[in-house]
Amino acid sequence: MSSTTDKVSGKANEIAGKAKQMAGKATNDKEMRAKGAAQEAKGKVQTAVGKAKDRVKGAVDRM
Repeated sequence: MSSTTDKVSGKANEIAGKAKQMAGKATNDKEMRAKGAAQEAKGKVQTAVGKAKDRVKGAVDRM
């Protein structure tokens, strides 16, 4: 995936995960809250990967 794709997918997963957590909290559904937290964490990792790819590309371009 490109860095942009990673960052966009990551943000989408973060938002979806937060929404699941809120829905789980509103309905007192612990499993949904846990799944939401996992999806949010996945999104944060994806976003970080995209940012890392940008940094590596920038370093290579400066060489």
